[in-house]
Amino acid sequence: DLRGWRVDVNFQKFPDPLRTADHSKLIAPLLPSRYSPIRTDGFGNQGAYFAQISRDLALLIAELADPLLWQTLTSATEDISGQLIEVALPVIQDWEDQQQRQVESTEGIAETTRTALVRARIGQGKFKQHVSTLERACRITKVDNMAHLVASHIKPWRESNNEERLAGSNGLLLTPSIDHLFDRGFISFEDSGELITSPVADTRSLERMGIQPTNAGLFNTDQKFFLDYHRKDILLKSAS
Repeated sequence: DLRGWRVDVNFQKFPDPLRTADHSKLIAPLLPSRYSPIRTDGFGNQGAYFAQISRDLALLIAELADPLLWQTLTSATEDISGQLIEVALPVIQDWEDQQQRQVESTEGIAETTRTALVRARIGQGKFKQHVSTLERACRITKVDNMAHLVASHIKPWRESNNEERLAGSNGLLLTPSIDHLFDRGFISFEDSGELITSPVADTRSLERMGIQPTNAGLFNTDQKFFLDYHRKDILLKSAS
């Protein structure tokens, strides 16, 4: 029988690789008794297949690898089934602060580019200019006065590379309240332009912000690429 199970996995490298053998005394007590992916000496178990670890062990590894990752995971809001709903705003700001410091300290980036990247974080400067070549108004409120619009990243600044951070196709011009909803994953868009509202969003708040079923218009091919990321990784979901 050649049938099997397909499991799609996304891997993300730690900024500084973690050698579990160096922390075996901390890790060993949290290892599963059967099918453990790591031996008690901290080295990998090549005989394990479809291994699973506990939340406590996952948090320990996250803390050892990157304290900011641990802070992100422990500040996340979950529903009663354990499904991730939202990460606390201060943690996101810390995450972006760390990314900005990296931009500011990286050698080989021209000063004008460095300034553009930092200003792109708040939806201004060269990034806003690039977005305005594609967008003319807020997709929801239809406000078209640039003074009242923010260039909102579709794939968040914190998760983008430097090229994506300045790409006009990775942005929408939105009024501040709509920018908040989009950035935090309370709303998104289908490729067809249909507005998507998250099942965990507060309906009454959305109504007071003027959110109602609507079609926001067509997106180009590059915008659709980034919107796919937004729907999969930013739009808040609930398991219930």
